[in-house]
Amino acid sequence: MKKNILVTGGTGFLGSALSIRLVDLGHNVTVFDNNSRGSVSKIESILDKINYIEGDIRNIDDVKNAIGNCDTIFHLSFVNGTKFFYENPGLVLEVGLKGALNTLDCAKSSGLDTYIMASSSEVYNQPTIIPTNETERAIITDIKNPRFSYAGGKLISEILTMNYLKDTKIRNLIFRPHNVFGPNMGFEHVIPDLLKKIFIASDGWVSKKCEIKIQGTGDETRAFCYVSDAVDQLICLMENGKKDELYNIGMQKEKTIKSLIQDISNILSIEINIDISEVLSGSTSRRCPDITKIKSIGYEETDNYYTGLENTILWYKNYYSESFK
Repeated sequence: MKKNILVTGGTGFLGSALSIRLVDLGHNVTVFDNNSRGSVSKIESILDKINYIEGDIRNIDDVKNAIGNCDTIFHLSFVNGTKFFYENPGLVLEVGLKGALNTLDCAKSSGLDTYIMASSSEVYNQPTIIPTNETERAIITDIKNPRFSYAGGKLISEILTMNYLKDTKIRNLIFRPHNVFGPNMGFEHVIPDLLKKIFIASDGWVSKKCEIKIQGTGDETRAFCYVSDAVDQLICLMENGKKDELYNIGMQKEKTIKSLIQDISNILSIEINIDISEVLSGSTSRRCPDITKIKSIGYEETDNYYTGLENTILWYKNYYSESFK
């Protein structure tokens, strides 16, 4: 069934991939963003097929204009990236909280059918169980640490989503993505950061052996999910998700940073040695989602990690080569 769908943050990494898939499925899509971190170039292939609105999620009039006759919202607008958490926590919170309130207020007044909010695996902080399911406690361990501006903003947005729409017929859903990656994903995340270090240390991919400094020992873990697999899960969530429920999005495959670096080494044919260091305060040593719940509503698991890593490396290899000429 064709839907009228608003994607806030739709020129960002995940938002643009989702918007393209929604158009491919035949839905009417409105993309809303101010391009502070995203780019219209990411949705260039569908610009003639969508309603694109440039606006500020903090401005409720802009949000009202964007929602129009939409029956479904994917609310993805947020300021992501570890650098921003530490350097501009006030902006992270302002965009997060005003964005949640504005989209929820507009959802209530517009007769919306479905409201889907993007949260984060950061709300688990240091999980007590790996793989981690959705019943795990959400926690902020240190309100003085600016890193938690992001997790705190996401957690408050979750509480707002669950309670603001409680007495409405709107189907409210929350998803917590885990380390989604792919080409053109930005530069503040682990994979592009590693690739930049390797580019510099290998003299522009020339040397077949190099050394890079990493945060931590390399034994820290994440569960990397290629963006196309994440979008598959989001489509399943939109079609089959239950009201008032939370769902992990990601791959249930825990991987050490050392093994990630080895995979990158194999693809680049560069021997990479690592120099360890302390991790930033508030960082998580292990992360891996239990995706049983999203599978229970119809998601058929695929895992394009290695092919996705090859695609991602190729994109950043070309980008850094061109940027540092």
